[in-house]
Amino acid sequence: MDIVLNTAILAFTSFFTLINPLGTMPIFMTMTSELSSAQKKRTAIKAVLVAFGTLLGFAFTGQILFQFFGISVNSFRIVGGIIFFMMGYDMLQARLSKVKVKASETKSYVTDISVTPLAIPMICGPGSITNIIVMMEDTTNLAQQATLIAVVAFVLLLTLIILIGSSKISQRLGETGNRVLMRLMGLIVMVIAVEFFFSGLKPVIIDIIQSSI
Repeated sequence: MDIVLNTAILAFTSFFTLINPLGTMPIFMTMTSELSSAQKKRTAIKAVLVAFGTLLGFAFTGQILFQFFGISVNSFRIVGGIIFFMMGYDMLQARLSKVKVKASETKSYVTDISVTPLAIPMICGPGSITNIIVMMEDTTNLAQQATLIAVVAFVLLLTLIILIGSSKISQRLGETGNRVLMRLMGLIVMVIAVEFFFSGLKPVIIDIIQSSI
């Protein structure tokens, strides 16, 4: 019982920190600013479901897929860093809020942003993917595995609640408040992007140097 409880506590603290729904919320707010409340809710639900499915897939097949395709977690970090940096730069320039969505394109727009970048890599990023692969390998019985999956589902449920509630926060902030928040979060996202990029690039460079010696 203690092992299961420890697994639950470790899983919750690590996944809530890595998924960081509070950090995803401003990006969600800016990218869905032209959508209705119902469309925002649908976008959030799709993003969370895609993220959950992706995490489940990597939990049970992560190591096999990585080995089969020759993919490393460091590659995820590098690509994620580039995506984050481009997104953060647009936020810093207050560009994301200017996106206009035609009525005929709303459905495809919702689908596009709910998968990328919201589900992957914002909610389900390199950190959470790596974490679930490692934690699943460390489990020794079915109870621990079930606990791990249940905790991930709970964290994603909290993420969904926060994203859906972002509409009310956006309305209270107003246009000026949203722009200020977007620029501030854009700067933070760019800093995170740099950290992601170099945390993935450093091991790659070290491996190249060691292999050349």
